Amino acid sequence: MSFLYPSFLWALLAIAIPIIIHLFYFRRFKKVYFTNVKFLKEVKEETSSRNRLKHLLILLSRIGAIVGLVLAFAQPFIPNKDVEVKKGKKAVSLFVDNSFSMSSLSQDVPLLEKAKQRAREIVAAYSVEDEFQIITNDFEGRHQRLVGKDDAMSYIDEIEITPAVKEISKTMTRQKQALNTGKADNKTLYIISDFQKNITDIDEKMLADTTVEVNLVPLQSVQRRNIAIDSCWFEAPVQMLNQTNSLIVKVSNLSDEAVEDVRLTLNLDNQVKPLGGMDIKARESAYDTVNVTILRTGWHEATLEITDFPVQFDDKYYFTFNVAEQVNILVINRSRTNKYLDAVFRKNNYFKTDNVTAGKIDYSKLKDYQLIVVNELRNVSSGLSSELHQYAKNGGHVLVFPNADAKRDDYRNLLRAFRANELESFQKQDRTVSRINREEFTFKDVFENTRRNIKLPDTRGNFSLTRYGGSREEVIMRYRDGSTFLGKYRAEKGALFLCSAPLDVKHSDLARSGEIFVPMLYKMALASGQDWQIAYTIGDDNLLETDNRITGNELVYKLKGSAEEFIPEQKNIGPKVILGINNQIKEADFYELFLEKEKPLSVYAFNYDRKESELEYRSEPELEALAGEQASVILSSKQTNFTELIGERSRGVILWKWFLIMALAFLLIETLLVRLWRN
Repeated sequence: MSFLYPSFLWALLAIAIPIIIHLFYFRRFKKVYFTNVKFLKEVKEETSSRNRLKHLLILLSRIGAIVGLVLAFAQPFIPNKDVEVKKGKKAVSLFVDNSFSMSSLSQDVPLLEKAKQRAREIVAAYSVEDEFQIITNDFEGRHQRLVGKDDAMSYIDEIEITPAVKEISKTMTRQKQALNTGKADNKTLYIISDFQKNITDIDEKMLADTTVEVNLVPLQSVQRRNIAIDSCWFEAPVQMLNQTNSLIVKVSNLSDEAVEDVRLTLNLDNQVKPLGGMDIKARESAYDTVNVTILRTGWHEATLEITDFPVQFDDKYYFTFNVAEQVNILVINRSRTNKYLDAVFRKNNYFKTDNVTAGKIDYSKLKDYQLIVVNELRNVSSGLSSELHQYAKNGGHVLVFPNADAKRDDYRNLLRAFRANELESFQKQDRTVSRINREEFTFKDVFENTRRNIKLPDTRGNFSLTRYGGSREEVIMRYRDGSTFLGKYRAEKGALFLCSAPLDVKHSDLARSGEIFVPMLYKMALASGQDWQIAYTIGDDNLLETDNRITGNELVYKLKGSAEEFIPEQKNIGPKVILGINNQIKEADFYELFLEKEKPLSVYAFNYDRKESELEYRSEPELEALAGEQASVILSSKQTNFTELIGERSRGVILWKWFLIMALAFLLIETLLVRLWRN
């Protein structure tokens, strides 16, 4: 047996007090003379013997009461064989998993309610002097500090289901950070969770810190069936007016049994379209293709939905896309315009073309164009090179047709900014383009019959291109000898397209090859900024991007959903504004971006994290194997008194209650002896 506060044992010296009282207690007797002396002597002897026994029993009762009381204050315990009992003040961190999977049912109540009850019982097992941290998947700032026992109980009562989900490794890191802020030498953390496999990433490195005691408290769900809409995407990244685009939907069966006739519906702009049923094998995914025809410009909101019980948070998938009302194209000419470029866009009102000369460019308006065509300039100034590179980095596309008499030093500055191959000598020879890259977006899905022979461009003069060391060229069209006719070079969100031949029909008949030239220009313009994300995941470090439309300090961007409105973090970067969400979005929904209470500037779709869809959990043997000797897995049944279980683990088999009962029992015995034992 050991003592939590052994210094209290000095109080056992108080045993001397009743002993001294007993030894120095003398009762004065008055002499009374009677005739029958012999009879009185027998009575005296009998009474004196009974008194000595009574006083001795009272003395022992008092000694027993003092011993019991002193030992109770010293808090004796029997050390636990499996866990080292640590004396002194303790800092305790409890993680209560409140992710969507914890809404599943245990045998009697939702797992979250069971987890909260376990947390209360753990806190109750510790002393009032100890400090506590209560942390959830929300990672709230107020949960990153140590509080008293009453505050910890209040925090536990406030825990609710959240869409956020964190890996166990991130949670343990947060817990250790909070424990290190306290002054207690004894640090203990508890993780109360269902321990889904996709978030339980415990390893030996995480448990290497022996200064912190790690305890895992698993809770098991009885539900193992779930069907989820995993994701969706468009086959072509850009949606065009009056064009049909294929939407591919991925639905996953996360159970061990095959399911049949899973009904999928699409709600596009408040028009519901049933998509039929899907049969999905166990632990597999199925794909469905939906043809979406765009009949108007602007923002479109769409929702995919299935019906599945009991887990429903992943039965809906929100996504948005935008069809530009107009595509703006800027052509930078040396002197006069090119009639072939004008002809391509003149008859299509969806495209608007502006022609300028190199000396009259308004650089501040470059961001308003989706495609900039550099048409046979002889000289390219350093300022134009810099602006074109910045324009492409922000998502724009630049198409360059060099002049046959181009100053190669000027072009070198432009091309090096894009890490592109550079112009060498101009060669006057007949050459024919032999191959088109139909995997790249420019010509993908342009030709219905891929086997049909297409008249490819011929050139009578072109520049040879040097192989720049850091170039990442993607060839769009290639000559027979393998050299590049049209190449693509990425620049962050945008790209540069470089043609090795001038556009002038004296050197190339590309402009006269309508089935090549027209779709090439259209797709280059439409593909500008094609990295638009149709959906975002709640809980990720999402950064949204929009054009900088702020003209005064009094205006700020706002995001508004159906149930909430907030101001995101805003950072101006040139013509763009980066918006930080910072975990302010909690509900899956559409969120409109406003600058003022007018027409929304953009619409974003946010969905719940699908990590929680996988209802596979670490079994108790698996957790024990992961924990090894560095951590403990605390198992309990419905009948287990969890408070006593934790108390015994933290302080051994606690005996102070029994010694207090012993003290009270001896006091009761003393009272009975004094009151009931009469002479």
